[in-house]
This record gives sequence, C-alpha cells and structure tokens, in this order.
Amino acid sequence: MMHPLLAAAVDMQSVADMLPENLTLEKILYTLVLFLVCCLLVKLLMRATSRILERSRLDKRLHTAIRSAVKAVLVFIAVIVLAEAIGINTSSLLAILSVAGLAVSLSIQDSLSNLASAIMILTAKPFKIGDFIEVKGKSGTVEQTGIIYTIILTPDNQRIHIPNSQITSNEITNFTAVGRRRVEINISASYDAPVEAVKAALLQAAAHPKLLPDEPVFARVSKYADSAVEYTLRFWTKPEDFWDTYYDVLEACKRAFDDAGIEMTYPHLNVHTAT
Repeated sequence: MMHPLLAAAVDMQSVADMLPENLTLEKILYTLVLFLVCCLLVKLLMRATSRILERSRLDKRLHTAIRSAVKAVLVFIAVIVLAEAIGINTSSLLAILSVAGLAVSLSIQDSLSNLASAIMILTAKPFKIGDFIEVKGKSGTVEQTGIIYTIILTPDNQRIHIPNSQITSNEITNFTAVGRRRVEINISASYDAPVEAVKAALLQAAAHPKLLPDEPVFARVSKYADSAVEYTLRFWTKPEDFWDTYYDVLEACKRAFDDAGIEMTYPHLNVHTAT
C-alpha cells in the first residue's frame, strides 16, 4: 500500500513532466554509454571506499553500513545523471524521490534510530564483546552488537536482545572495562565478640587464591545495629572471578567465625514470664 504522502506527490501531471522530449537513437546510445561509465565509476569508487575502510581504525562492524550508504549515494547520483542525459525532468524526479524518502524514513524511524545508536556504540565503544555490563536493570556478558539489537547473555544463561536506542539513552555500567572488580560482603557479629578478633577472622576468610595481590583487603566495623555489630569486608578480584570469590569467601566467613568462637547473631525475641 502506497504511503499517503507518496500518493499525493505522484500524480499524472508529475509523471507527464518527467517524460523525455525529443527522444532519439543518438540520445539512447549516449545514455547507454553513460550508463556503462557510471557503473564502472561506481565500482571503482566502492573499491576505493573498501581500501580506505580497511586502513582506518573504525570498527569492522561499521564497514558494511558505511559501504551500503556510500553505494546508495553513488547510485542516486548516477540515476540523476542518466535522467538528465536522456531528457527526463529531474526536478519532478527529485521531488518524488524526496517524498518517497520521507515516507520510507517515517515508516522505519525506529530502525533508523537503532542503526544510528549502533554507530554511536561502535564509535564511542562504551563496551566490547565479552564485557559484563548492566543496562536498564539487565546485566550480562555482551555477545554481539548488531544493527538493531545488542545481545547479552545473563549469568543464568538467558539471551537478551536490547534495542540499541535504549542502550544509548540509558546509563551503561561496564564491570569489566577496568580489569578488576571489588567484592563487598556485609556480615554481623555479636556485641560480645572483640572487634579485633572479628576483623582477624574476616581477613582469614578472605585468604583466597583469586584475590588481586596488589590490592589490600578491607575489614572494618560499618554499623552498630540493634542486636549485632555489622562489619564490611572488601577485596578485589578479576571480573571473571567475581562470583567464585564472593561465594567462597562468604562460606569461609562462617567457618572462620566458628573456629574463633564468634557468634553470628540474628534477630530474636526473648520472652520473660512471671512465676
């Protein structure tokens, strides 16, 4: 079905205005030769474009989109040149093509927005394939950045397709870019347990082989709650080792507390009855 804007533009008068006048055999032959020349020039210019792209530092995933855009512009110019040569009224042709382009752009504006966002992502490079990111509450490892969607794989093995326009319009958290992640564990102990004893137990629990050796382990009191003292344990590890070290150290804290005789308190209610 033709778009209303396009239907309004393509009337009989516009078509009549485009028809060539005084069409001769000489003009037809000249147009055919010009057509062959245009095809050759387009081919040569596309080869030159490919060479320039190969030598550039642009992401290779942008090459296809750029080549397609360059080819579309060259073909458009060739059509106008050939239309002029054969005697077609290019003013009316340009008007119809402009309205057609507007109609097409309106119908695919969401896709164009995602395409523009893909170019922004590939140019600005807020993340790369293999990075662990979070966007709009969705977190996972980047598998692919396509023309329309960016695909991430969540820790529970779900593949999520996020429109590129939503990525560029929201905050992006990249957990991998720096090359290290901080693990933070909050844990509580009894008020009866000496602070230094609890800190020593936490440091013992954090003795994990996957911790980064050049980063100190942090263990301090973080809060005095109603029924317990809360401690914060922080250490650094590689992004790919984050969850392994988190759960290993979390389990080790219980064992270290048991060995040191430190009580891990929990909310409870004491009821006293009169006798």
